[in-house]
Amino acid sequence: MSDDYAHGQRDGLRLALALLAAEEAKWAALLGESSSGRTNVVRAVRHKTLQVAQKRVQTALNRLSPRGEAAMDPEVASALDRIGL
Repeated sequence: MSDDYAHGQRDGLRLALALLAAEEAKWAALLGESSSGRTNVVRAVRHKTLQVAQKRVQTALNRLSPRGEAAMDPEVASALDRIGL
C-alpha cells in the first residue's frame, strides 16, 4: 500500500469519526426529551449505535496509523472547521 493511499485512508477515517461524533452529540441532546417511551427507546438505540460506530472507526484508524503519528492532518482539520465540525 502506498504512503499516499494510506494517508488518504486515515484522513477518510478521521472525517468519518468527526461526522459520527457530531451525529452522536445531536442524538445525545434528544435523549429522554419525548413524552413517548417508544421514541425515547429509539433515540437511545440510535445514540448507542453511533457510539459503537465511533469506537469501531477509532479502532480501524488506530490500526492504520503509524505509531508516532497522533495529530490530525492540518488540511483535514481546516476542512472540518469549514463545515462546522
